[in-house]
Amino acid sequence: MAYDVPSAMPYEQGTNPFFVSVRGEDADEISTLWQRLAPGSNVLRPLEPAVWAPLYGMLTDRFGVTWVLDVTAPDNG
Repeated sequence: MAYDVPSAMPYEQGTNPFFVSVRGEDADEISTLWQRLAPGSNVLRPLEPAVWAPLYGMLTDRFGVTWVLDVTAPDNG
């Protein structure tokens, strides 16, 4: 999924025009993707547990693309 910059962040044309979000059901899968994207990136939020997800992290890769990776929270409904 791709989405535009959240309203709480300033829009900087050419710097952070959009984010790419990858959500998975498996922590190993998301951790592997994170490890492949991390070299040369700027980690905005480390990949770690969050209130809304078992794992959540955000980084900007060496090409300037901001990635949001997370693991789907279990359905308790």
